[in-house]
Amino acid sequence: MAKQYTEINEQIKTFIKKQKMFFVGTAGCEGRVNVSPKGMDTFRVLGRNRIAWLDLTGSGNESAAHVLENGRMTIMFCAFQGEPNILRLYGKAHAVHVGDSHWDDLVSHFPNIPGARQVFDMQVDMVQTSCGYAVPLYGYIGDRDKLTEWAKKKGEEGIRQYWLDNNMVSIDGKKTGMKVE
Repeated sequence: MAKQYTEINEQIKTFIKKQKMFFVGTAGCEGRVNVSPKGMDTFRVLGRNRIAWLDLTGSGNESAAHVLENGRMTIMFCAFQGEPNILRLYGKAHAVHVGDSHWDDLVSHFPNIPGARQVFDMQVDMVQTSCGYAVPLYGYIGDRDKLTEWAKKKGEEGIRQYWLDNNMVSIDGKKTGMKVE
């Protein structure tokens, strides 16, 4: 059933590339645990023990607050089509924000998506697969365009104001580390 690996091998990398959705789990030392679904073309394997995902503007910014506090992050993929499989990547992450020294390098791995606010850079210390036998089959129809249309309509200044109003602290009142000019 469950198997553990010390790195992302080619078979696992191939599985990741086929997935249209992933989930991010983070938790601070105290407070709420956060699990967020992610989609679009926002995930990259950068090495055998390194991944990055482009985080788009959202209603909250829990992952940034949590990794600023302790770095812990889990990424989970589920096979909703084909053979059943669940894949978890465990590790330590940090957020790279617009204007940080590594921003240009990391964001270059992704398409230009309006509303991009940070890239999470994660060192993977354990990879685990499990059966996924109870995960239902779903058919992929397509990406939603609501977020990108919303961000385009807001424009850069509107997005920055949204960050100031909604993304500087978590729902538990923890700072997210965002730097908005």
